[in-house]
Amino acid sequence: MSSEPKVDGATLTGVSETALLTLQVRASEARRPDSILEDPMAIKLVDSIDFDFAKFGPTRRQDMALRSLAFDQATRKYLANHPAATVVALAEGLQTSYYRIQTSSVSDQFRWLTVDLPPMIELRGKLLPESDRVTVCAQSALDYSWMDQVATDNGVFITAEGLLMYLQPSEAMELISECAKRFPGGAMMFDLPPAWFAAWARKGMRTSLRYRVPPMPFSMSASEIAKLVDVVPGVRAVHDVPLPQGRGRILNGAVWVMQRFPLFDPIRPAFTLLEFG
Repeated sequence: MSSEPKVDGATLTGVSETALLTLQVRASEARRPDSILEDPMAIKLVDSIDFDFAKFGPTRRQDMALRSLAFDQATRKYLANHPAATVVALAEGLQTSYYRIQTSSVSDQFRWLTVDLPPMIELRGKLLPESDRVTVCAQSALDYSWMDQVATDNGVFITAEGLLMYLQPSEAMELISECAKRFPGGAMMFDLPPAWFAAWARKGMRTSLRYRVPPMPFSMSASEIAKLVDVVPGVRAVHDVPLPQGRGRILNGAVWVMQRFPLFDPIRPAFTLLEFG
């Protein structure tokens, strides 16, 4: 009995290729018997893609799963209050957030808009099941015409998971500003690495001898992001989103301390939820 032919993942290059890395990390976590993330779709995707995932080096780690959990929790919280909202996933890559949210039973009315570059949209189309609740825009998140596809009557929740750090600072700030201007009453969540990590990546951080992480030109600390409420018109509130519980007392203890003492802001990643007024 022959298996289904796999889809070529080598069509993704540059920053888009990082979607394969984060997918592999999530799938590796989801396969564990003590996994912190239920993500059967991630496992299915990894098993359906023809790609040398070993080039990324070790992928047994919790960070990407914790990030996905944080975004899932914030999305579900928004949908609990706005059940017919539109969720906009900017540069969604090979995230499988829609399928996790869908099975959570938080709402059966929300819509989903995926925005990503044409090669990624083509790959997603080959791998993921169609849904009449999901619309796709094959374009850059910086091409703001995707905003015309967003129904705003019932709320808008924008995710930029693993995106802003790869943009130039002016591009990232303009994207935030445009979202705030266009979607009053909506919300946006994004993550950023600490400055030391972004600087390391700019110098050519390697995860293995065969893979180098793309440069990360943009970073801000949680305390710097808090000032957006004063400098970006339309930003009504800024929330520093805590990471969910992970696996291991040492990890959870370290995260608890870093998130509660501003002294550690420059050395920890920032998970931010913006409310637009």
